[in-house]
Amino acid sequence: MSTARHTAHAELIDPPRSCPDLDVRDLEKRTRLMRIITRLIAVSDLGSREIARRAGLPMQKISDLLSGKLEHLSIDELHLVYRTIDPSGTPTPP
Repeated sequence: MSTARHTAHAELIDPPRSCPDLDVRDLEKRTRLMRIITRLIAVSDLGSREIARRAGLPMQKISDLLSGKLEHLSIDELHLVYRTIDPSGTPTPP
């Protein structure tokens, strides 16, 4: 089997990951943190625009978070948003 055909065959069996930095544990951690942050945003006196401004993130990132598009935010960005809403500390570990 030629190299090109072998590569194409391997991609059919094991397609390339679109986000290679996401593993199951990381995704679980992000999901838990996203749920906490979403609840905090809901009860916060700050609006989404103000949260984005204070965190130094584009408003689209907060919109993505609230829409459940977790893959659009890194764990560091999630922690940044958390600290922006609740500056008293870091989130409790999942």
